[in-house]
Amino acid sequence: MKKLLMALIALMPVSAIANPACAVCTVAIGAGLDIARRLGVPDSVVGLWAGAMLTLVGYWTLKFMDKKNWHFRGRDTIVILLSVAMIGFVYMGMVDYNPVSICGVIVMDPVLFGTMCGALIFIGTAKLYQWMKKKNGGHAHFPFEKVVIPVVALALASWAMMICF
Repeated sequence: MKKLLMALIALMPVSAIANPACAVCTVAIGAGLDIARRLGVPDSVVGLWAGAMLTLVGYWTLKFMDKKNWHFRGRDTIVILLSVAMIGFVYMGMVDYNPVSICGVIVMDPVLFGTMCGALIFIGTAKLYQWMKKKNGGHAHFPFEKVVIPVVALALASWAMMICF
């Protein structure tokens, strides 16, 4: 068994390509969304995490397009908007459209509102991380800072949505 493990380690590539986020985390979030809905988590909170996950899928698509050297005007905005818009296909037939008053300000479907908030939070925390890293001489302040910042922000937003809805 030890020899097999050593052989597998020897076959691993020496350099790794940096990804926007961990693939295991993305799959875990995707699987967790359906479980959360079955446990009775509000649709706005499920939408929040789904929006962040779909934005991450958009970032991965942009990295793929960079590798293929596919560039066109407005590419980044179009890809991110289309990836977040996939929420309609993810929950088609599972969620009824039921607009509600959100904190007495706007009337919108909770899943759609959560999705838009999740996407904006994920994009904002990615930009915040890059700014913090630049201010620290190009290094993270602590290990897995790139993961901790969006997860904490999404957790705080989830808590706020639990209160608001």
